Amino acid sequence: MRSLDRFIEADWRTGLIRAEAGVTLQEVLKLAIPKGWFLPVTPGTQFVTLGGALANDVHGKNHHVRGTFGCHVPRFGLIRSDQPPLNCSSQENAELYAATIGGLGLTGIIDWVELQLTPIRSSLIDATHIRFGNLNEFFALSAELDSKFEFTVSWIDCLARGKSVGRGIYMAGNHAEEGPLEFAKPSKLNVRVTPPISAINRLSLQLFNSAYYQGHRAGRHDSRIDYEPFFYPLDRILNWNRIYGPKGFQQYQCAIPDANAAVATRELLDAIAAAHSGSFLAVLKRFGNITSPGLLSFPLPGATLALDFPQQGELTARLFARLDAIVREAGGRIYPAKDAHMNGEDFKNAYPVFEKIRSLSDPVISSRFWQRVAT
Repeated sequence: MRSLDRFIEADWRTGLIRAEAGVTLQEVLKLAIPKGWFLPVTPGTQFVTLGGALANDVHGKNHHVRGTFGCHVPRFGLIRSDQPPLNCSSQENAELYAATIGGLGLTGIIDWVELQLTPIRSSLIDATHIRFGNLNEFFALSAELDSKFEFTVSWIDCLARGKSVGRGIYMAGNHAEEGPLEFAKPSKLNVRVTPPISAINRLSLQLFNSAYYQGHRAGRHDSRIDYEPFFYPLDRILNWNRIYGPKGFQQYQCAIPDANAAVATRELLDAIAAAHSGSFLAVLKRFGNITSPGLLSFPLPGATLALDFPQQGELTARLFARLDAIVREAGGRIYPAKDAHMNGEDFKNAYPVFEKIRSLSDPVISSRFWQRVAT
């Protein structure tokens, strides 16, 4: 829907904007930051569209404070094959409003989105980095510091084993109270060719993870940095996905309830390390308890782990089956927006509202995902 790329309306006194669904988050930031506004919730890339962010009900580093993207969308437009264009809100076409937020595009085509931005005084971030030695230290840091920062996330060394399982870097931040309001210049770095084989392998992961972990000194370190490297580290390298080679990669992201988060996360990391697979950007964070208006919203109070895996055929399939079993036993669930393997039984158990989505789906719209998990 990128051709729907126009801004419709903006009230810079209140930060309420309305734009067509093909407008990207980057395009919103370019217009909003100089006027003192920022996205209320953003995923790890600014290259997604407003419609895509809503249809997948994306979350960010501040879920514990602001919930999901859908929490900040009062209204949107929906085009269906079986009726005239609709305005959807919590008061108008409320069932379709709830089913479309996180509804994976099944209820119709989103043609415009109304979004409430958040005020900022600077485009800079007051950031904190803390190196931790294992998973227990992560959960202790999270319990102590998450409430003191709007944005929190941790990088994890997915290959660490033994007493060092789950070691990583805790990263937190708040919008700075003073400084410039400047939109970041687009990146010029670009991976222009796809190597014949994946550059992500056991050796390169070990070298990178060890260097990245050791490159952060022990203790707490505060700095003031630009918003782009804090929120969008991978956006600075265009076409970075090409380093995974011609077979590409597959992401695995799950959420585990608080009661089982520590044990299950360790089991997941043990299984990943034993398979000698994973990614240089493995992310672990804790979700809050803010409920989304979307029926199929992914976050739940607990921990979420996300990694990219090079496509290795049967090896990847066996690893994912093991990870699925751990998530299932822990009462967790997989993120539909990033899924390419989940079976129907796991989906229906984790998202019992799927029948409601089925009843509200557009009669002529489907997807490979939906055909795999809901038929």
